[in-house]
Amino acid sequence: MTGAGQRRPHAALFLLGLSMGGFFDGILLHQILQWHHLLSGLEAGAGDLRFQIAADGLFHALMYVIALTGLALLWRARRSLGAPGAGRRAAAALLIGFGAWHVADAVLSHWLLGIHRIRMDADDPLAWDLLWLAVFGLLPLAIGAGLAKTTGGPPLGRVAALMLCAGVLASGAGAALPPSGSQGVSVVFRADMTQAEIFAIARRLDAAVVGTESTGTVWTFRLPAGAPALALYRHGAVFVGGAGPAACLNWIDAA
Repeated sequence: MTGAGQRRPHAALFLLGLSMGGFFDGILLHQILQWHHLLSGLEAGAGDLRFQIAADGLFHALMYVIALTGLALLWRARRSLGAPGAGRRAAAALLIGFGAWHVADAVLSHWLLGIHRIRMDADDPLAWDLLWLAVFGLLPLAIGAGLAKTTGGPPLGRVAALMLCAGVLASGAGAALPPSGSQGVSVVFRADMTQAEIFAIARRLDAAVVGTESTGTVWTFRLPAGAPALALYRHGAVFVGGAGPAACLNWIDAA
């Protein structure tokens, strides 16, 4: 009977790779490039940024659950990480999980459900879907499958395991950190706040109001150099720049 710490880590590492694939998409495509949101393809709520960011936040929350489940399983299988070839098998499982996320996302989200495409504004969205699938889905899957078939290799040492855990946690944290410093940030305040209150907050933080879109939902602030964007959360903001699931859950209450 397999004892504690001696279980195989394949499921754990697969889940970690899957969650890293989700964080990679969410941070890069939803927040940095802003090519789409999770539910950009739905007619209902397509123009409602509150709805879209709330959905993105719930998506990131799901990735947190998957990542934490993987880390818990990895802890239970920790003794097997010292076996010969564990490093190769870990890399294989991570790559397979990462690629599997992108294959599942392409098939389900892009084509079957149609909730979003890689580039919503592209003249040929299918070409972008296929390119993304090939580079971030099929290629990692092929490399991972090739590694899984080989034999030998070093164990997964403690330092490498700690780096892996840190990388997963950092990926999740990247979904929750807004930009800081003197760069402009996008801010959404509580639905019950007036324009006068928002301008008063800007004066209090010595920030400049660059503008807002037509509905007055999303505001652009330019903070003074060195001012933390997180400070806006103390003044009624429910979303600042690249903020993650905590802010988005607040949106559901405020909407």
